Amino acid sequence: MKTLSVCFIVKDEEEVLERILEKVKCFADEIVVVDTGSTDRTVEIAKKYTDKIFFFEWCDDFSKARNFSFSKATCEYLMWLDADDYIFPKDIEKIKKFMNEDEEFDVAYFKYVTNFDKNFKPTFIFERERIVRREMNFKWFEPVHEVLVPFGKIVHKDIEIYHFKSGKEKTGRNLKIYENRIKMGEQLSARAEFYYARELYFNGFYEKAIATFQSFLRRGDAWVENRIEACLNLANCYLAINLKDEALKTLFSSFVYDLPRAEILCKIGEIYFEQDYKKAIYYYELALKSPVDTTKGGFVFPDFHNFTPALQLCVLYYKLGDFKKAYKFHKMSKKFKPNHPSVQYNEKVFERLRKEQGID
Repeated sequence: MKTLSVCFIVKDEEEVLERILEKVKCFADEIVVVDTGSTDRTVEIAKKYTDKIFFFEWCDDFSKARNFSFSKATCEYLMWLDADDYIFPKDIEKIKKFMNEDEEFDVAYFKYVTNFDKNFKPTFIFERERIVRREMNFKWFEPVHEVLVPFGKIVHKDIEIYHFKSGKEKTGRNLKIYENRIKMGEQLSARAEFYYARELYFNGFYEKAIATFQSFLRRGDAWVENRIEACLNLANCYLAINLKDEALKTLFSSFVYDLPRAEILCKIGEIYFEQDYKKAIYYYELALKSPVDTTKGGFVFPDFHNFTPALQLCVLYYKLGDFKKAYKFHKMSKKFKPNHPSVQYNEKVFERLRKEQGID
């Protein structure tokens, strides 16, 4: 039977830490908590669940803290979690079953759900390396948006970890870490440049983000999934400063890297929505045909594969006067999110049309 250490790095997490530790105690053989400078009850709460509590002087480097946490673990396998993560009971059972199986592995990927609707249906999901074999001596890299480089026997499991944002997200923290390193003369890796560009975009520095995304896309060592996401983010930067033609060119350029992604197709449809209904319909219908694939490691937006294009197609066909097709896509959107305000509004519209025109 495989043993499992679950490792945390924490700071001022008294509001959420007990919630995740209550879940982790159901399957962990060992819990390691590394505190990076809490001034609240975080350490006191952690002591209720483990005596393996360590202290790490924060140095603006998440990888160093993660590596320190792994160095204090003693079990055969190591799992990482954040204090504001959450695991539903069904996934706790899946983890227990997985760790009790005879299958050996070096890296296990789980799904990470970082955005979801009020019914906990994922709206933003991607795979993360979640459990690794300790004797393989895996190391974390990058000071922000840290990552393990996988090797050996890799498995992908249909297990979900949810990230419940605490509401006290540290605005500008990551951006500051990157910019301090740049000031010190550090040459950013391709991954770091991509995430630095995203931080610029998220913090509203659109022109600087545009230049950084462009620099990233010129690199020869960039990961294809990051390239595709960079095209989407770059297009959003152009849209933020009202450069729609540049946004479209950027979105279309993403097709060079792989088959068109649903989120890209929906963004193109969104732009054409204001210019040409038939073109918008074309791209939204392509998005509906785009399969969901979480195994490539990139970001996945499930709504852009079904609900969003269906809802928009309903509106577009209605504007064109094709009420039968509009109703068809209304029913499709209703299947995915029956309680969504736009769906409920459309339902009232079609109730009236069914009475007036007999649409079925």
